[in-house]
Amino acid sequence: MNREKKIVQCIPNFSEGKNKDIIQKIIEPFQKNNNLTFLDFQADEDHNRLVVTLMGDPKAIKPPLLDAIGIAVDKIDMRHHKGAHPRMGAVDVVPFVPVKHMSMAEAVLFSKEVASEMANRYTLPVFLYEASASSPERKNLSDIRKGEFENLKEKMKNPAWKPDFGPDMPHATAGVSAVGARMPLVAFNVNLHTQDLKIADAIAGKVRFSGGGLRYCNAIGVALKEKKMVQVSMNMTDYTKSSLYRVFELIHIEAKRYGVAISGSEIVGLSPMQALTDVAAYYLRLENFSIDQVIESKLSVE
Repeated sequence: MNREKKIVQCIPNFSEGKNKDIIQKIIEPFQKNNNLTFLDFQADEDHNRLVVTLMGDPKAIKPPLLDAIGIAVDKIDMRHHKGAHPRMGAVDVVPFVPVKHMSMAEAVLFSKEVASEMANRYTLPVFLYEASASSPERKNLSDIRKGEFENLKEKMKNPAWKPDFGPDMPHATAGVSAVGARMPLVAFNVNLHTQDLKIADAIAGKVRFSGGGLRYCNAIGVALKEKKMVQVSMNMTDYTKSSLYRVFELIHIEAKRYGVAISGSEIVGLSPMQALTDVAAYYLRLENFSIDQVIESKLSVE
């Protein structure tokens, strides 16, 4: 019998980045649980979004995750939610990434188990996406999210958008959720020294795959009102094939057309080490560099 411990990463995204009391209530079930590793949480006021990163055995992750989801459903009212990031529900998306002794097929089964319990416990419509998707049309999260919370009721009248679990109409205050298994991605944002959202939109259109840009890049333009600038917000869904330095340089080239400078960039949540060492190797012009030269890569965590 294989007794090796399975490890899965979970990165739930909640539609609350401003109310510190609600944020604390959502993360509390993870902080109090010693059977999982609570890696990180980031709340962004402009995006009005909370991103949590957990890791551990699937059996250990599920109970506190469902508790946190219940808190979000109870406390977040999407009828009053405003933010720069596209969203369709209080618990907007719950991705699972197999990390150790766990196959993608097992992660898919686990995602369906969690989605079913979410729907049953909280009367919440849930769509499956990425590797868990029930049809090719639902694989891409942006297709499911299109129309956002405000247009869900009309969208779900179409039989093609019947949820995989839960009721056929959106939850009155919590909307709908998407749950799925996927490979690691990097949430990478580049900020521009301008308040003109049209510029960010135009650049995002050039760098994302659907606009003729990089194959594994999803990008949108968002306004950062608190920072008085705009941002090209991206999900790099395969950093091994579309690297961070490549999309950064492409944005830099496009921004020059508008006489706009890059003010900085950020990674939301956690990133695989390789995604960052690739950037270092490129900009430092390292010859014959290997990740094996990074001390931390030699450390094995059991």
